[in-house]
This record gives sequence, C-alpha cells and structure tokens, in this order.
Amino acid sequence: MLRTRLNESLKEAMKAKDQRTVSTVRLILAALKDRDIAARSRGVMDGIDETEILSMLQTMIKQRQESITMYEQGGRCELAEQEREEIAVIEGFLPKQLTDGETKQAIDAVIAEIGAASIKDMGRTMAELRARYAGRMDFTKVSGIVKQVLASS
Repeated sequence: MLRTRLNESLKEAMKAKDQRTVSTVRLILAALKDRDIAARSRGVMDGIDETEILSMLQTMIKQRQESITMYEQGGRCELAEQEREEIAVIEGFLPKQLTDGETKQAIDAVIAEIGAASIKDMGRTMAELRARYAGRMDFTKVSGIVKQVLASS
C-alpha cells in the first residue's frame, strides 16, 4: 500500500512540476529499491514489508535532522531549509505520530500486558512496541523512557 502511495505521489508531483517532492520521492524509492535488493539475500523475494519501509522513512528523517544541525552550524541556511522541505515530504508518508502522553500510555500498557518487571525485559518490551507502533513512535526516545520505567520498577 505504501509503495503504491509513493509511486502515485511521484506521478502527481511530476504533473504538478513540484521539484522538491519529485526529488525526495525519488530518493525514497531509490532507498526502498536498495533495501529490497538487500532483502533478497535474506530470502525475501517480495521486497521489504510495510514496517521496514516505515522504519526506513524514519531513518531518512533523522538523517535530514542531523544535516540541518550541521548546515546551520556552518551558516548554510538555504541547505537547512531544503532538508526541512524534504522532511515535510517524507513525513507525509508516515502515519500520525503519537503524542508524548499517548506514547507514555502505550509504553505503560505494553509493560503491564507482558509483565515486564526489570531492565532484563527491555528487549521484549521494545520488540512489542515496534510490532504495535511501527512508524508512529520515535524509538530512540522510547527506549530511554522504557529503560527509565523498567529501572524504577
């Protein structure tokens, strides 16, 4: 479904002559093709699944956020703005992100549901959160919160 949305978005952007969207979607599709090729060596012939695509998109956003910081430190504001525009395009393909409150509730619910009691259960907790909320949470932040909650248990 997400693959179809990406291809349709590329066609629409080309018709609208929206160069930023065209170039960003092409970057996404190129990264997707690379991941599909890499997945073949693992025996996945149909390409990566939706969860992996969402993870890839989040990684692309993080890369651009890091670039923004570097460009701003270097006084290259026009390049930082370009990265912001790319982030906006990429975010359009992600599901609605959970708020901080919703994230905390989801973490508490999963911890209670799987009976996580100590830091030893962090891997299980993170795996369950990734399965349920792929593309809807920033798992870098979430791992810190989970660690904090489990450490105080």
